[in-house]
Amino acid sequence: MATHRRARRFLLAGLALSSLMALSGCGLLVVGGAAATTATVASDRRTAGEQVEDQTIEMKVGAEMRKLFSEDVARVNATSYAGIVLLTGDVPNEQGKQRAAESARKVEKVKKVINELRVGDITPVSVRSNDTWLTSKVKSTLINTKNVPSRTIVVTTERGVVYLLGKVTAQESQMAGTAASSVTGINKVVKSFEIVAAETVMAPLTAPAKTAPAPIQDSGSTGTTPVDSSGGAETIPVK
Repeated sequence: MATHRRARRFLLAGLALSSLMALSGCGLLVVGGAAATTATVASDRRTAGEQVEDQTIEMKVGAEMRKLFSEDVARVNATSYAGIVLLTGDVPNEQGKQRAAESARKVEKVKKVINELRVGDITPVSVRSNDTWLTSKVKSTLINTKNVPSRTIVVTTERGVVYLLGKVTAQESQMAGTAASSVTGINKVVKSFEIVAAETVMAPLTAPAKTAPAPIQDSGSTGTTPVDSSGGAETIPVK
């Protein structure tokens, strides 16, 4: 009986330690019983505090959008990563689009707003369901792409346009964009990454990408939706 109690205590202690490591962003992906030690270490590069703040930001921005618009005329989604907020969805007019961005900027802890709201009727449910499916496909592709830190990349899709946010190196950004653009069914990929130095991440890249990068264009000069205060969004056309 005493042996059973000791074993149970060890098990609980191990689970607690694992949870703490995951929350702190230092957890390791275990594959086949061994911890991964390459650049594919699956950890979120945000601190635990940043992750909580992003969840809070999304809830607060969502509440502000519900104050601005009724559900029958607009649909606004807010995605936050390290205080950078991406707005996607549909609003009835240009004035509503600007009001939404202004309201999101006023939310505490918001650093930047990327305004990708579309002016027009609310997107049909069938299209939104397909967007959800495309997001799943892109996430799966990133997970299976070597040297891409998939768990630190947030993916969202709107009308076939895939948006990527996260803290990545320049090389990781290139590889993630190329991998995402290879997914069948998407229209284009918009990268709004925060580029960080390789030496600042837990496991810097050591191997070059095997696939040639897709053409990368500045979204502000290609006729695509202007990016509001993003400071470095890139659009990758899908061939």
